Amino acid sequence: MTTSSTEPRPGEFVHPAVFYHSDADYLDALAPFITEGLAQQHPVAVAVPAPRLRVLREAVGAAGDRVRWIDMAEAGRNPGRIIPGVLRRFADAHPDRHVRIIGEPIWPGRTATEYPACAQHEALINAAFAGRDVTIVCPYDATRLGADALADARLTHPLLWEPHRRYRSERYDPDSVVSRYNQALTVPTATAEHHMTTTTEISAARRVATAEVRRLGLAEERVADFELIVTELITNSLVHTAGPCRWRLWREDDDIVFDLRDSGHVTDPLIGRRPPDRDRFGGRGLFLVNELADLVRIHLSAEGTTWRVLLHVDSR
Repeated sequence: MTTSSTEPRPGEFVHPAVFYHSDADYLDALAPFITEGLAQQHPVAVAVPAPRLRVLREAVGAAGDRVRWIDMAEAGRNPGRIIPGVLRRFADAHPDRHVRIIGEPIWPGRTATEYPACAQHEALINAAFAGRDVTIVCPYDATRLGADALADARLTHPLLWEPHRRYRSERYDPDSVVSRYNQALTVPTATAEHHMTTTTEISAARRVATAEVRRLGLAEERVADFELIVTELITNSLVHTAGPCRWRLWREDDDIVFDLRDSGHVTDPLIGRRPPDRDRFGGRGLFLVNELADLVRIHLSAEGTTWRVLLHVDSR
């Protein structure tokens, strides 16, 4: 195997993309990553879709009892929750040791609506873990994923692992991926638009939105999640921008879509993607939105910011 030095040094963040073509490729790259880490007393977590979890668990055998196994299709269905809720949650629990994580946020079956948020997530991992003593390995199905996803992986990962070669990516440019997928989000022309200017209107807006979301068919057990999302987004907008904010609500196939637009300008690319600081008031609202939603998209422009949240109609 042709390889350059990719062994972690203290305080270095290591972030390879693994291109695999078969189960054999998958296991050849990832099973030793797990077992070697365990042998070195590294905490190890594996966050991949359930079918891949089974493959890896069988391969590592009894050693797998010391691994944290996570179904990424569930924990990471909203890419915006992966950094705080999966990666940081595990890494932060082991602050004094090198941590190894396998994370597969992009798999065949991800929709075109989800993909831009997935690509941005992969790019933002680098900023979220800069200077951390952590290795996060991201597998990519080179047979079934599209060419765009594989090309983006070369931009979002500084290291690339192929079956017979490990090397640094000459195309590494994560900021370009964040920028390219900062896409304008269109709305149906017939959708009613609601304007708000003060926080005194929040309760009334929540009642209107909740009644409408029930009419659109959202499962009753998810209505409370929706109410919290609406409250947090509207409050954040009215408190932190000059106002007003405008929101719309509609159903798109099997999703409820809540779309809010304001004049604010977000400067933190990791907004909503950091675990809340227990010793600091505030900063929890957008984290909570990511935790509750099935997908969050953000569009930044000179005119302001669009927040778009999707909830699946059926409870999951």
